[in-house]
Amino acid sequence: MSGGVDSAVAAWRLLERGYRVQGLFMSNWDEDDDAYCTTAEDFQDARRVCERLAIPLHKVSFAAEYRAQVFEHFLAEHRAGRTPNPDVLCNRQIKFGVCLQYARRLGADRFATGHYARVLQTPSGYQLLRGIDAAKDQSYFLHSIDPAALSLTLFPIGDLTKQEVRRLAREAALPVFDKKDSTGICFIGERPFQSFLERYLPAQPGAIETATGEVIGRHQGLMYYTLGQRHGIGIGGIAGQPEDPWYVAAKDLDRNVLIVVQGSEHPLLLGGSFRVAPPHWLGTEPRLPLECTVRVRYRQADQPCTVRQDARGTRVTLAAPQRAITPGQSAVFYDGELCLGGAVIEQVLPVQPRVAPRAAPPLRMPI
Repeated sequence: MSGGVDSAVAAWRLLERGYRVQGLFMSNWDEDDDAYCTTAEDFQDARRVCERLAIPLHKVSFAAEYRAQVFEHFLAEHRAGRTPNPDVLCNRQIKFGVCLQYARRLGADRFATGHYARVLQTPSGYQLLRGIDAAKDQSYFLHSIDPAALSLTLFPIGDLTKQEVRRLAREAALPVFDKKDSTGICFIGERPFQSFLERYLPAQPGAIETATGEVIGRHQGLMYYTLGQRHGIGIGGIAGQPEDPWYVAAKDLDRNVLIVVQGSEHPLLLGGSFRVAPPHWLGTEPRLPLECTVRVRYRQADQPCTVRQDARGTRVTLAAPQRAITPGQSAVFYDGELCLGGAVIEQVLPVQPRVAPRAAPPLRMPI
């Protein structure tokens, strides 16, 4: 029970189906005085829902496990210039890891959440399917969980749209029927991303360069930026350059340089293939090469691709180049409605290589 409308309706639907239901609220962040974290408010909402449903509510803190298994990895990835997805790791390590184990110790036979996804039992095992609501489908964030967890998991709202969930919540008089959807992860919330990271990763200023090596500004630290980023770079109009907006195209870790280009469709923003860490498959490991579809970020349409193994590891080749493929993010593979698994993106192979910078690029603005 997260305190939101999705988990509330999930619990209500289980009761309607005759299950004996108990609620479990977990908190994963231990800075309760943080104005951006809504844990206390969410717990009170979960309590009110459980009172309405007449079910008990347990509360547990996994803050220590979250910091050790998710947050430290989050910081390490940013130090290395990558952009991790902590929600994927949280699902694997915390929600469907220590939290599932905790629920089992409480005596639970099944573990249910408000995710927009579905589980299908087949003769060969349990499979993860997309949620019916394509706009809310969360299978992307669940692709790396232990496949054994699927046999214990229920997704009671996976066959509903968000609109239907809110309608059911209103009809059931659940007190959170109109609660705003949560965005982001608790320890960041709605705050500016850079200001949060600065608390843990001190600034490491360096040059901002164009693809041809012209220095046009200064960045505060490569870990504060992500590929494809437009806002927050700190570059305005530059004499001698077009007025098109600037985008982050690459990070030169060895020189501590941020590479930027103009135009959202600049060739340096496009990747035709990329290498990934060893994939995590939810079912039987498929034979490679594999023709399937892939999503390289959450809100993206499926892209046809080929997954193959070569001497350097696993490589994904796209049918058409995609914009801002980002190391550290997850590539999740699908066969129609079936989520096959996924892998962390390690290296992007651009459509067009960057021009080597000149030995002594001239300054184009004060530093």
